[in-house]
Amino acid sequence: MGLPTAFIRLTGCPLRCRYCDTEYAFAGGKKMSLEQIIEKVESYRPRYVCVTGGEPLVQKHCRQLLACLCDAGYEVSLETSGAIDIANIDKRVSRIMDIKTPDSLESSRNRLKNINLLSAHDQAKFVICSRRDYEWARDILRRFSLEQCCEVLFSPNMAQQPAGELADWIVEDNLPVRLQLQLHKILWGDEPGR
Repeated sequence: MGLPTAFIRLTGCPLRCRYCDTEYAFAGGKKMSLEQIIEKVESYRPRYVCVTGGEPLVQKHCRQLLACLCDAGYEVSLETSGAIDIANIDKRVSRIMDIKTPDSLESSRNRLKNINLLSAHDQAKFVICSRRDYEWARDILRRFSLEQCCEVLFSPNMAQQPAGELADWIVEDNLPVRLQLQLHKILWGDEPGR
């Protein structure tokens, strides 16, 4: 958070999270070759590149794109829903994997086997919409000892969960997690493409 980053948003997502803020990525978009994507990214002269969606792993060439970006010298991250197998992703890529909470209405889609694939280079992210979500996420954190394998992020859904209240719960329980705020929303609101 806070680092200038070029985002590549891939179209399509099999999930319909209740709080989704990128419904415009469910369909449409512009078809581009890997070469065109790399050329466009180069025009921004970034150090960091994040491939996101929708759900980027539904695109059959996503893994190849990630490797090409790494080969081009970028520090690359992948934001994924956690509903699709994250194996066989280039080891140079930092995986940011959502673990869907009950209030997302998609927690049944979590592929919990992915947790065993996470490393210190990766992050597990929970979007928290309520106290119930918080307690559920806290239980998953403890059940899988998530902080032992990767960095853990608790991110409030800004429309439903006050950030200060979530911060209080984290401090009260002394959880080994990072509070993550959606900086782009704080800076630019819900403006797509920012």
